Amino acid sequence: MTTLSVVVLASAGIGHAVVTSLDAGISRVDAFKDMKDRPQAGHGMNILLVGTDGRDKITERQRRAFHLGGQPCHCTDTMMIVHISEDRERATVVSLPRDSFAEVPAHRDRTTGRQLGPHPLKLNAAYAEGGPQLTVRTVENMTRVKIDHYLEIDFTSFMRTVDVLGGVRICTATPLKDSYSGLDLAPGTHLMQGGQALQYVRSRHLDGASDLGRMKRQQRFLAALIEKATSSGVLLNPMRFRDVTRAVLGSVRADVGFGTDELLDLGRAMRNFSPSSSEFTTVPIGRMDYPVKGIGSTLKWDPARSAQLFQALRNDKPLTAGRPHPAAPAATPVDTDPRGIRVQVANGTTTTGLAKRIDTELAATGFATTHEPVTAPARLPATVIAYDPRWDRSARALAAALPGSELRAVPGQGPLLKVTAGTGFRGVRAVRFEDPGHPAEGADAVVRGNEVVCSGDA
Repeated sequence: MTTLSVVVLASAGIGHAVVTSLDAGISRVDAFKDMKDRPQAGHGMNILLVGTDGRDKITERQRRAFHLGGQPCHCTDTMMIVHISEDRERATVVSLPRDSFAEVPAHRDRTTGRQLGPHPLKLNAAYAEGGPQLTVRTVENMTRVKIDHYLEIDFTSFMRTVDVLGGVRICTATPLKDSYSGLDLAPGTHLMQGGQALQYVRSRHLDGASDLGRMKRQQRFLAALIEKATSSGVLLNPMRFRDVTRAVLGSVRADVGFGTDELLDLGRAMRNFSPSSSEFTTVPIGRMDYPVKGIGSTLKWDPARSAQLFQALRNDKPLTAGRPHPAAPAATPVDTDPRGIRVQVANGTTTTGLAKRIDTELAATGFATTHEPVTAPARLPATVIAYDPRWDRSARALAAALPGSELRAVPGQGPLLKVTAGTGFRGVRAVRFEDPGHPAEGADAVVRGNEVVCSGDA
């Protein structure tokens, strides 16, 4: 988030002196002290972005309001490698699951002072044992990607940043409710302020995907944050930018080498950055429940596919190469496979052939339409989806493909969903099925930022 602020600062033409004062406000950590046998540097810049627990800094009111009870774990809650391409026109974000099986190199435990040999643990525990240095060493050993810079942000800084931006817009086609984090979202579009945004990115009990599902939401949120900062103009005013930087830098720590010149160079080079310039993925998992004695269940990376991913980072290659142009319409994620959703389309307008066109377009995005459109007995102002409440998830998936439509429950109707197009029909939007319990693999596991932010008509 420090990088994001500097990008906006430099693109607004604000001078070196302001950036120097920004640099002076960052807490520093020597994340690379005495490190040896490091990977060979590749092309572009690699930043290890770490989100720490930080609940020891929150107020009692925030603790109660946003379900932040419990003791601080002094571990990493989130970890991502952010790769900035050498031409500064692309950012690739790779999420590293906190429960990843890892083997830390020999080090001195920062709590007990004991010298420890190499041993297995969960990746997020490396921070507790050896702080930023051991975290960087462990990530480099696992990925063979040389980390150039280290950035650390905690709960408090995250909430302040979102608040000073005026909130971030998040869309969901399904209800999101997690009693652990307190998140409770109805389907639709939500403008999230800092506390609710923190609940959104921390929720782990919404579906069967646990931490993998949470990382997808974190990626979606980061893309939305980039969109808000680069499209709203809120940061182009120097006074507003000052407020943002104060919020961001309140709890940020960075390595000692990430200074004024680096910040200015990066910011100027990324003036035209946007969600479509970013791509997001999670390191490929080979085994979801890998037991380790004394540690418990971990996530084991897929050796071949993860090696291929990190080779792409070292070679500065885009993960979305060969994809359609980034300006192409994004598909809305749904949690029910449209191939199993039967749909009958009726025309409730005076537009000839509208039902047939909708039937064809819904079939093209995956729905099992009847291919037998009909004429409705009455004209309607809005498009209506009639559905049996027992098939409510199917109805929500269909509604995601028909922006502006109204859901109407009809008990006893059965599995066939009935769409009646109204005069306010706004078109068919492409959808893609995301199974929370079976994360996508390969190219399907990579998304561009513009594919996961709210569309303009949401």
